[in-house]
Amino acid sequence: MLTLERLNAATPAEFTALLEGIYEHSPWIAAEAAPARPFRTLAQLKRALVEVVRGAGRERQLALIRAHPELAGKAAVAGELTAESTGEQARAGLTHCSREEFDTLQRLNTDYTLRFGWPFILAVRGPRGTGLSRRQIIETFERRLAGHPDFEFAECLRHIHRIAEIRLDERFDVVPALGNQVWDWAEQLAVHSDAAAAGQLTVTYLTPAHRACAAQLSAWMSESGFDAVHIDAVGNVVGVYHGAELTAKRLLTGSHYDTVRNGGKYDGRLGILVPMACVAALHRAGRRLPFGIEVVAFSEEEGQRYKAAFLSSETLIGQFDPAWLEQVDADGITMLEAMQQAGLEPAAAPTLARRPGDYLGFVEVHIEQGPVLDELDLPLGVVSSINGSVRLLCEVTGVASHAGTTPMDRRRDAAAGVAELLLYVERRAAQDGDSVGTVGMLQVPNGSMNVVPGRCSFSLDLRAPTDAQRDRLAADVLAELAAICERRGLRWQAEETMRAAAAPSDPHWQARWERAVAALGLPVFTLPSGAGHDAMVMHQVMPQAMLFLRGGNAGISHNPLETISNDDAQLCVSAFQQLLEQLAEETR
Repeated sequence: MLTLERLNAATPAEFTALLEGIYEHSPWIAAEAAPARPFRTLAQLKRALVEVVRGAGRERQLALIRAHPELAGKAAVAGELTAESTGEQARAGLTHCSREEFDTLQRLNTDYTLRFGWPFILAVRGPRGTGLSRRQIIETFERRLAGHPDFEFAECLRHIHRIAEIRLDERFDVVPALGNQVWDWAEQLAVHSDAAAAGQLTVTYLTPAHRACAAQLSAWMSESGFDAVHIDAVGNVVGVYHGAELTAKRLLTGSHYDTVRNGGKYDGRLGILVPMACVAALHRAGRRLPFGIEVVAFSEEEGQRYKAAFLSSETLIGQFDPAWLEQVDADGITMLEAMQQAGLEPAAAPTLARRPGDYLGFVEVHIEQGPVLDELDLPLGVVSSINGSVRLLCEVTGVASHAGTTPMDRRRDAAAGVAELLLYVERRAAQDGDSVGTVGMLQVPNGSMNVVPGRCSFSLDLRAPTDAQRDRLAADVLAELAAICERRGLRWQAEETMRAAAAPSDPHWQARWERAVAALGLPVFTLPSGAGHDAMVMHQVMPQAMLFLRGGNAGISHNPLETISNDDAQLCVSAFQQLLEQLAEETR
């Protein structure tokens, strides 16, 4: 078994030899990482190797990619692979392909190499380390064959790093046990779905699948050693692990377990499962902290069945709105009826409001839901602020006229005006760096192929890390809309449908997350959250801060391709444990 002590004490040549085979036929990576010693953690060693590759330049990166064999290719058939590659391809079943599977892989290998000029690289051991199925491999191959060359080049390098990570774990005899637990819990929870028959993950408020998730989370919390577990009046699953003193303040944490339609397995749920794993570890050790831990699995955040997003966290801060109970879903069932059918007591919702003085603060871990950490090859990022947002529904009105007989300089084309604005939104949001602007809905009502559009309706979604930055963005966009319409002879109207305040992370809590990440031997990287989270609601009554976990597949979320690795999940649990240790020191 390899150890950091042995690596740190080795000569440069010995260091390189000890890491031989971690990166396929590329000993230069280890050689150039050697000067970064001493390494305090395995994560720090992994990062040093990643940084060597990131700084190597395209030619050496291309050589690294080309050093890898094709999946089930000629070298594999001839038995010419390295021992590491042989074991990995065998574990994925690629040595036992059917004739049809083998022919498909050969065709894909040929097509991919012709398109990109390098072999397709996939960490066939997968995100759990236990191996992808041949079907999963082929489906991924086919999907990525349609990718952009620049993305595919970077994605191949990311998979090479994942291959190296798994090899290092085995070389060091390290098993990410807590990360495996989080990953396995997420898989098991995903069995419950409103759309299981369609093979999709959809869990909306108080459906049978939603209630099954609540029951499962409740059972796991009890098994993990929580002292008290219950499902409250709005469907939140609440687990409490007492501190050394029953009257001690608590750390409040959690996230949501409902999903968007055909969503992913980790959005929200990660923020429940990670602290559960931490409590389970404390319970196994028979350890109590100077404070309690309260984990809330929020029942409703996505607003899919009813238009009451953040219902759960709003309830916890004393803002439950009785008018929500009158909302009707697509089947004509009111929220009140759904709650009664689930055995909940909506009348008790106002009693669920937490007293801020009873808590140290609120923290939430969450999958990033974006590409930043993935592109930087960073497993963790500290959130600096949850973006404030404003949404508007707009319409521009011109004159519908004949597409063939109306000269170009006499048109009052509503769609052309909106198209001009769309491009402005793109340019203007980019000026701020962290601002974003989206026209997500665009329609020409009653449009016809041979008619100049007389009306165009569209949406605006504008977000920024601070309210002031958001408001400047919105003001500039509406001013440009007015100017475009004035110049083009058009009329416009805009209705604001939602405004959410930004939620900057509490400086002290953000600093705790930063120290936790640094303690793991990882670079500290901060970024804003463009998506909304329960933390932005809790922000109204107590200090909050968030930690992001890298998502694979370019960070895609709200999508079945949403994924994490067991090693990243382990680091996320470890960071949470580091935060708990800091709090324990501070509150003794």
